[in-house]
This record gives sequence, C-alpha cells and structure tokens, in this order.
Amino acid sequence: MNSRILIGDVRNRLEELDKGSVRTCVTSPPYFGLRDYGTANYEGGDPTCEHTISATDADGKAVFAERVTRGDRTSCIKCGAIRIDNQIGLEETPEAYIAEMVAVFREVWRVLADDGTLWLNIGDTYASFRDGKATPDTTRGISTGTLVPKGSAKNRMAFIFSGSKIKHKDLIGIPWRLAFALQADGWYLRSDIIWAKPNPMPESVTDRPTKSHEYLFLLTKSAKYYYNSEAIKEDALTPPMARDKNAEGYVADFPSRERFSRGGRVYGADGKRNKRDVWTIATKPFKGAHFAVMPEALVEPCILAGSEEGDTVLDPFTGSGTVAVVANRHGRNFVGTELNPEYAEIAQERITASSPMFNQVEVAR
Repeated sequence: MNSRILIGDVRNRLEELDKGSVRTCVTSPPYFGLRDYGTANYEGGDPTCEHTISATDADGKAVFAERVTRGDRTSCIKCGAIRIDNQIGLEETPEAYIAEMVAVFREVWRVLADDGTLWLNIGDTYASFRDGKATPDTTRGISTGTLVPKGSAKNRMAFIFSGSKIKHKDLIGIPWRLAFALQADGWYLRSDIIWAKPNPMPESVTDRPTKSHEYLFLLTKSAKYYYNSEAIKEDALTPPMARDKNAEGYVADFPSRERFSRGGRVYGADGKRNKRDVWTIATKPFKGAHFAVMPEALVEPCILAGSEEGDTVLDPFTGSGTVAVVANRHGRNFVGTELNPEYAEIAQERITASSPMFNQVEVAR
C-alpha cells in the first residue's frame, strides 16, 4: 500500500491535496496547552543550550524532557533565545486554539469525499495558575492536563471564552467546545464516543476523580455518508431476541396494527450487536516515540467503518504513523502531514517495518 507524509505546517500542506481525494480522516491533534512537541527554532541566546528541562526517576532514567519558555512563550528561560514556532496547541487562549482547529478542519472538509467521515480524538485541559504566566506547567512532568493561563492568583480568573469565565482549577471543556465550533462551521456531529482507559495515567489529585477517558467524535460533511456498521459489530452479550406482534404481552407502538408485518423479527441472530459508543481500550506506549500515540485498537474501527479497501485515509497530525499502519494493514492508502521532521522519520520507519514487502512510504519535504 502507498503512504505519503508531507512535512510542514498542516495549514499549508493540506492545500496540496486534491478536493475530495480522501474517504475518511482519523486524527488526534495536539491538545490545548499540554505539550511542546519540540518544533521551535531559536535565534540568539546560547547556541549550546538545549532549551529543555528534564527529570529522572530513582534509577536515573529520564522521565520527561520538555521545551521551556517564559510565560509569553517567546524566549527560553535558560538562555533568553527568541523562540520561533508554528505548532498548534500552545495558543494563549482556548478561543485562539479552537479557531486554529476550525481552520485546519475546514481544509480537511475540502479534501474529504462528499460521503466522508472525520474521526476526531481530543482530550481536555485543566486551568491552573503558576506565577500568573501563560505556559504549560512542565515543571511537574508531561501530560499533566494542566494549563497555566494568564491572569493573577488574586482574581482567580483565566479566560473569558464564549461568555463564560474559566477559573483556576476549572476543567475547560475543550472537546465539546471544539465539537460545537465544528458543528457551527457546517460539520454534522453524529456521535460522541467515550474512549475509556483501563490503565489511565496516574494522578496525585485528591479533590476529584482521576481522569480515565477521552472523546472521539464522529463528524460528517453531509447527512448521508459512508458508514459500514457491519464491519465493526461487537459480540452480543445476550442471546438473540425475537419480536412478534402476536406474542403475549406485545404492545403496538402505532394505532394501526397494519403497520406491523406478521411473524417474528429476530435481532442478534448472528451473535453480534451494533457497536456501542463506549470503547474500553488500554493505552499502549510506542517505544520509538516519547509522545503519546493513539492505540491501534482505537483507530481500527474508525478506518473499517469509514472507508473501503483502496480508499485513502488522512491524518493531518501524523505523529508516529499509527493511522497509516492500520490503514495499510486493511488495504487502504494513507496521506498525512507532520510538522516535526523527526516524527515523520519515526512514522516512515514504523510504516515500512509493519509490512516491508508491501508498504511504500514517501516523505515529501
């Protein structure tokens, strides 16, 4: 199968794809305020500075290494070098982040087939104050789900967004804000799928439950779209059921009994049931990357339901190439964009290794 990764800003590289050229899009964009993906360039300062902070565990093993900048994200706190970066996710406000996401998916809309689907995995962010500066709180490690917004600890208010005040310790609600913004931009919001994680990242909080889920939204361009429900049916938990209008205790739903055909209708005769909207899938680290990756088990139902063999699957935030690997495995081609050249190389190696004799990968700079 063929895969193509376009290195560069998604907002520019997607313009190179033909209108209607992909059947489905499966993606997990950068979450708001949670991680710096290391795509910045620095001017001035100390040329030997790595512009990172790191920490080790009891055995001396590195547990995280994060880029660090001042509160305005424009200079390194260690050497003062000026930061130049185009990555999405480190905007100053949720409103700015949502606007960038809507612009990206507007271009996804253009390249998507008229009966295409968008499967969007997105996590949430908590608001918190640290020295009144707007910067991810990386001093406590990666993926803490904590954004440190601008403001002061005195007034305890971070953002005014969509008429609501987001305060210190608030769960911002990024997934639903984004889903509603996309809906307002013309997308059909068809399903909110809960990705339940049986092995969530531990949290030291004592004033709320540990977060153990994320959202996966199914959005479409039109009311009628390609969706292969048979391909992703689940094993039924109960024996097949028969509904018979002549059976004892049956109550018709309509005044006219002629609307019902005689005899029984059997549901679940094949031992299967329609896929539910809560998917329990464990997270699985990928040793080739130091960033979180979508599990293949999360991606697979999206590709099987949203495309056919020979179709092209898009991931505008390719990362380690999980979507490409799953797409190729099921006879689909892949195209994606990736801002970080190092991640593109990881994806290229992973896609090739998954099926060396059959997968062809092109990386376009």
